[in-house]
Amino acid sequence: MSSLFPRLFEPITLGPRTIRNRIVSSGHDTVLDDHGKIGDDLVAYHEARAQGGCGLIVLQVSGVHETARYTNHVLMATDDSSVPGYGAVAEAVHAHGATIFAQLFHPGREVMDGERGMAPRAVAPSDEPQERFKVVPEALSTEAIKEIIAGYASAAKRISDSGIDGVEIVASHGYLPIQFFNPRVNVRTDEYGGSPANRRRFLAEVVAGVREAVGPDVVVGLRISGEEKTEDGMVATEVLDLIEHLDGMKTGSDAGPSAGDIEEVDCLDYFSITAGDSSTLQGAVHIVPSMQIDPAYAATLSEQVKKITDKPVMVAGRINQPHEAEKAIAEGRTDMAIMTRAMICDPAIASKAQRDAVDEIRACIGCNQACIGHFQMGVPISCIQYPESGRELQFLPRPTVRIRRRVLVIGGGPAGLKAAAVAAEAGDDVVLCEREPHLGGAVLMAQELPYRSEFGGAATNLSAEARRAGVDIRTSTPVTQQVFDEVAPEHVIVATGAQQRMPHLEVDDEAFVIGARDYLMTQPTLPAGRVLVSDWMGDWIGLGIALRLAEARVPVTLATAANFAGAAIQQYTRTLLMSQALRTGVDFVNDARLVGVDATTGYLQSTLCEIVHEVDGVAATIVSGAPQSVVPDLDFGTASVRTIGDAVAPRTVEEAVFEGLEAASSLAPVP
Repeated sequence: MSSLFPRLFEPITLGPRTIRNRIVSSGHDTVLDDHGKIGDDLVAYHEARAQGGCGLIVLQVSGVHETARYTNHVLMATDDSSVPGYGAVAEAVHAHGATIFAQLFHPGREVMDGERGMAPRAVAPSDEPQERFKVVPEALSTEAIKEIIAGYASAAKRISDSGIDGVEIVASHGYLPIQFFNPRVNVRTDEYGGSPANRRRFLAEVVAGVREAVGPDVVVGLRISGEEKTEDGMVATEVLDLIEHLDGMKTGSDAGPSAGDIEEVDCLDYFSITAGDSSTLQGAVHIVPSMQIDPAYAATLSEQVKKITDKPVMVAGRINQPHEAEKAIAEGRTDMAIMTRAMICDPAIASKAQRDAVDEIRACIGCNQACIGHFQMGVPISCIQYPESGRELQFLPRPTVRIRRRVLVIGGGPAGLKAAAVAAEAGDDVVLCEREPHLGGAVLMAQELPYRSEFGGAATNLSAEARRAGVDIRTSTPVTQQVFDEVAPEHVIVATGAQQRMPHLEVDDEAFVIGARDYLMTQPTLPAGRVLVSDWMGDWIGLGIALRLAEARVPVTLATAANFAGAAIQQYTRTLLMSQALRTGVDFVNDARLVGVDATTGYLQSTLCEIVHEVDGVAATIVSGAPQSVVPDLDFGTASVRTIGDAVAPRTVEEAVFEGLEAASSLAPVP
C-alpha cells in the first residue's frame, strides 16, 4: 500500500464487483478497432494499462444500434460477431487483476462521419440542428425509439455474457439519452417529450432494460456530464434532478419493464461524472480538456453528485497526477479518479504511484496532440511523449541487445533524449552530447508561450528517462571531430534539430524585425506600438506570441499563411486559445504571407490571389517562419548513422520522439 496515496489504493465496491484501487481508465475512442470489432491491437493497449496497475478499465463506446455509427471506426455490439473480441480483452485485463467495463452508446445527432465522405445522417428526439458538425437530424419515430432502447439491453447482455464485468450507459456530452432530457433539444409532444417525466422516460427505460438484461451480478453505471458548459446545454441543477430520479430506480419499478424473476436490485451501481457537450466548440473543449484548464476542475461537479447519492461516484477532467487524485478523494469530492490521458502517457502510473515512485511518472502535459488529436484525424491514438501507446505490439516489450554496443546520440532535444533512453534501456552503452548547457531543444521555446508552460514537462520527463536508463549525458558539448573520435561509436543517431530561418523579405533599414525563436529565447524590449506577427505555420508559435502581447495590452495583428489562426492546433486546444485571443483584441488576417516591412507598414501577399494587404502603424514585426534542419559536418567513418526528428525535416515533437523510439529500437534485435 502506498504511503503517499493511501486513499487512492483502497479497494472499492461497485455493485457486485470490488475494484482493487480507485484509478480508472475511462472509455475513450482509440481508433484501434479491427473493422468495428476488438482485435489484437486494442487488447494489447488495454492489457498494458491493466499490467500497469489500473483498477478499472472502461472500454471505448460500443454502438447499440445501426444508427449509432458516429464514426467509421466505432465498435459495434449489435450482433454476436463482436463477442470474441470482448472476451479476449476481458481475459487479458483480468489476468493482471484489473476490472473491465464496456460503454453502451448512441450518439443521436452527434455524428462525425458520413458514409464514404458523404454528409453525416443522424437521428435524434427532434430535428433540432447540431452546430459543431452541421448536422440536421431526422426525428425518431416512437417505433424507432423502442427499437433503440431494446438495442441497449441486447448489447448489454451480449457484452456481459462475453466476460466483461460491467456496462456503462453513456448519457454524457450531449449524446442521445441526454438529448431526450434536454428541453432545448427535445421538442416532442408524445410520451418521450414535454414534461420532465416524459423527457426522462428514454433514459429510465434504457437503464431498467439494461439491468433486467444483465441481471444482478453485472455492474451497471451511468456516465453523465455534471454540466454541459455551453449555450442551451444542461446546467448542474437539471442534471442533479435527473440523477436523483435515476438513483432511486430498482428492477421492477414503474420506470421500466418488469424484472421478472430477478430479485429487486438497484438499476444503477455508480455514476461517472464529466463535463461538456459535443454539439458546440464551446462545450466540446471539456470532452478532453487541454493544459489551459486547471487539473481536477470537474471535481466540483462530482462533489455535488455525492451529496445526493450514496452510490460510488467517479470523475474525469485533467487528473494527471496521483496527488491530484488523492486530494480529490480525501476531500470527499469523488470516490474514484479517472486518469485516462495520464495512462495514455504512462500506462504504469498506478504501479509507480503505489510504490511511491513519483519521480518515475511520465506526466501528461495536456497537449491533446496525439490522443484526441489523432482520433479527430481518424488514426490510432498515441502520445507525443510515449509513442509506444497504441503501438504496444510493435515496440513492447523492449528488446534486449545480445552484445553491448557504443552508441552516440548527437542532440539533447526530444528526439535525441528518446533515442538515448530506449537504446540504453535495451542494454547499449549510450553517450548523448548536447551543445547547449540545457536539454530539451525546441520544447524549451514552447513553454515560453501562454498556457503552454506544462509543455516543458516533456523535456523534464524525457531527460529523467534517459538518466534513469544510464545514458552518459554531456551538455555544453558540441560534437567536433575530436569528440566523435574520442567517443568512437559503432552507431550514431543524429538529432541536431532545426534552427530559425527567416523568409526572403524586403525590409527597410528602419524596420524592427525579429524571428520568433530569437524573440522567445531573448525576450527583447519591443518598440512601442502595434506588433505584426507573421505566422507561416498556423501553429502554437504565432498565435501564442500574439496572445502574450495582447494580454500585455500591446496592439497586435496576427497574419497567418494558413486558412485560419491556429489551424495546426488540436481543435479543443485552439478553441480556448482563440477565445482568449478574441477577448484580448487580437486582429487577424488569414491566407496571407509576409513579403515586406518598412518603418511603419507590413505588406502581406494573399495566398489566394494577387491582392496585397497593408498593415499600418507597425512598430515591430515578429516572424514565425519555416525552420531549417541542422546537420553536423563530421566524418562518421565506419559507424552506422541514422538521422531523426527535425534534423531530417522540421516537424513537431511527436514525430521527433517517435523517430527516436524507432531509431533506437532498430538497433536492438530481439534475442
